[in-house]
Amino acid sequence: MNLIRESVGEHLYQDVEKIADTPVDWEKFRGKTVMITGANGFIAYYLTLALLLNNDRKNLNIHVLGLVRNRQKALKKYGSIAEREDLTLVTKDVCSSMEDVEHADYIIHAASQATPYFFENDPVGTMEANTLGTSNILRYAKKEKAEGVLMISSLKIYGELTSGKDHIDEEDIGYLDIDAYKNCYAMGKRAMETLCSCYVKQYGVPVKLARPSYIYGASTMEDDRVWAQFLANIIRGQNILLKSNGAAYRSFCYVTDTASALLTILLQGEAGTPYNIAAKHSDITIRDFAKTAVRVFPERNISLEFANAWDEKEPVLDFSQKTPEILDSSRLEALGWKAEIDIAEGIKRAVGTMEEREE
Repeated sequence: MNLIRESVGEHLYQDVEKIADTPVDWEKFRGKTVMITGANGFIAYYLTLALLLNNDRKNLNIHVLGLVRNRQKALKKYGSIAEREDLTLVTKDVCSSMEDVEHADYIIHAASQATPYFFENDPVGTMEANTLGTSNILRYAKKEKAEGVLMISSLKIYGELTSGKDHIDEEDIGYLDIDAYKNCYAMGKRAMETLCSCYVKQYGVPVKLARPSYIYGASTMEDDRVWAQFLANIIRGQNILLKSNGAAYRSFCYVTDTASALLTILLQGEAGTPYNIAAKHSDITIRDFAKTAVRVFPERNISLEFANAWDEKEPVLDFSQKTPEILDSSRLEALGWKAEIDIAEGIKRAVGTMEEREE
């Protein structure tokens, strides 16, 4: 068997190990099949590796069923790990029938088009993965009598809030223009959550709901998300250029903390109850995220620049007109979860993994 320890780089392994150390009852997974949809994706990849690592370390005999749309991409991403007997990569679009998919005891629905590129260029596919795809997964979970189902939603379901508060909790709900195609992702996630609640009520399917904040970590050099562009700038040795004043105030959560939160919700959360995932020490403006990226690599002589001179002045945060995308994760923390990686350490880890991958 190709051990995880020997199949990935040192930086990636340290992150996967951190997820595998999540203080949950791993024995619940012993001898079980765990289906992960969108196994080519960012968070799903880390979850897959963590489950396989605990097979290596604890002999749990977990079988991971990874659903992917692009098999060649998956084989390239997983490399020799794809040859393991405890991992089966299944070429399957969640928007198609699940009738031919083997039994799974636990399901993590992570398949989603979560970047602005897809909102603009494939809004139909973006929405269908969260609506039709979710319906197919829930129907499958009901048929297979799944022991646990985790649906990964998003902070984007909250829409535009004007509560006057400086944070968002799970009961808040804001405005979304239902006729705007660019809301395909947010509206799809809202529909996903309602459908999940229906399956909990009508069929007793144990569906858990997770609402992650902005997840960051080792991405690709082509990722169009703003934080990923900052990491690419660092790796290329380029100055970071902000085209605004960077005042957007957001909750960020490093990929390992997010993955551990997802496992906690799956195994310990209450069915039908949404849980915000955010790290209190990583609530930060885009401007300060960029500043931190520059600060943690002083030896690279990279600086922060502004496209417009008037944006150089430090912005004053005002929450009276619009509630910032700052999530309160108190409900999740009550389950025993705690975020451990701050922005500076997260950026270092992400860049280290990305550069390791390029070697």
